[in-house]
Amino acid sequence: MAEEGDVLTNLNNQQAANGADTQPVAGVISQYVKDLSVENPKAPESFQWQSKPEMDVQFNIAAKTVSDEVSEVELKITAKARTAEGVAYIVDLTYCGLVGMRNMPDDAKHAFTYAEAPRILFPFARRVIGDAVRDAGFTPLLLDPIDFNGLYVQQLRQKQAQDAAAAAQAEGGETSPSGDEG
Repeated sequence: MAEEGDVLTNLNNQQAANGADTQPVAGVISQYVKDLSVENPKAPESFQWQSKPEMDVQFNIAAKTVSDEVSEVELKITAKARTAEGVAYIVDLTYCGLVGMRNMPDDAKHAFTYAEAPRILFPFARRVIGDAVRDAGFTPLLLDPIDFNGLYVQQLRQKQAQDAAAAAQAEGGETSPSGDEG
């Protein structure tokens, strides 16, 4: 039977013979608000409006390489509440995470960057949006969960279909806009 201290020291990580770390690893290193803008353009009149606002919520995911093993994933969310009387509020948030990835194939890095990392970041961005709307004097906006993995797969399929259509068109011969072959 192992001693109590042996539980931590006798973990066999099965490192490579040369001691190199060869296992694929990915995770969020840190997360932060990069940009936050809250507008309440019609205050205090907007607090008296009785009509229910129409919500327009837009999402965008971007990424940039920081180093060989670190990328910044950017989740941009814009929420606008508009009523018959005018715009009640606008919230623009750029919420970011530094993501570390090591020993992963490019397709797995891409999937982690554009599907898994946004899924991890979203609940925190959702809270920032809710708090910002509440702090602007309105009922907090609680964004519905988003299936980032499903959206990622959907976009991959669309790109594959577009690539296949472009390849089929290229095989059939290039044509000029007038329809004459070039």
